[in-house]
Amino acid sequence: MTANDDHILTLSCPDKPGIVHAVTGLLASHGLNILHLQQFSDRTSKKFFMRVHFGHAESTENLDGPIKQLSAEMEMDSYDLRPASQKPRVLIMVSKIGHCLNDLLFRTKTNQLGIEIPLIVSNHPDYRALAESYGIEFHHLPVTKDTKLEQEKQILDLIKKNNIELVVLARYMQVLSPGLCEAMSGKIINIHHSFLPSFKGAKPYHQAFERGVKIIGATAHFVTADLDEGPIIEQRVARVDHAMSPKELVEEGSNVESQVLAAAVKWWSEKRVFLNGHKTVVFS
Repeated sequence: MTANDDHILTLSCPDKPGIVHAVTGLLASHGLNILHLQQFSDRTSKKFFMRVHFGHAESTENLDGPIKQLSAEMEMDSYDLRPASQKPRVLIMVSKIGHCLNDLLFRTKTNQLGIEIPLIVSNHPDYRALAESYGIEFHHLPVTKDTKLEQEKQILDLIKKNNIELVVLARYMQVLSPGLCEAMSGKIINIHHSFLPSFKGAKPYHQAFERGVKIIGATAHFVTADLDEGPIIEQRVARVDHAMSPKELVEEGSNVESQVLAAAVKWWSEKRVFLNGHKTVVFS
């Protein structure tokens, strides 16, 4: 539970001595109380990642200058400072399979997810009524091979107009162009209906059935121009057995997909997910 005067500071930079001391000292010098601090030094990439939850700051304007100066001194790749209660604005994209969309809408409505969903985009009209039942704008944007770039331009315009910070592909069954992936780099999360890197492509649960697998799973990852190769945020599995049909595998897989995507979106919204090359750092 967070108070209205709680804030979150996140940063990444080249690893070096004294980072924790510098950050905590800066906050202490402004009379701020550190409520929770997580850090990770990656010995491979030689990068340092940090998330600090601190309290009792009605305003952080007096921190802007000192943090900017510290960023320069530490050669930070990036940093972000925002109220812990601030809800990022999220665009959800979906096609004809709606369990992940429905789950995200319910979790947001019941405050299990701290996000705002101002609009939903789909290449099919099926979920207009569902969106409207939640009071959310629904944009039906059909797409073909010949109209993909124009359709994606419409999506980018909606992103800009609505101040969208994250795009969630909740079983949106279209491959995004490299241009859109680059424009929203690190800001698109996809749910892949298998435990990557296994069983890519169409009907993964049927592929799993043919191979007699004993576990199935789902993978939430950032989207890149390389299909299903983006940095992985979360993966989970469910046990299955020889008696289950492809339909039962699909049903069990749908549950896992919803859980994995919701977890990834929740952690991202709480500023717990950091890009680290082709991987991620995720603070629990």
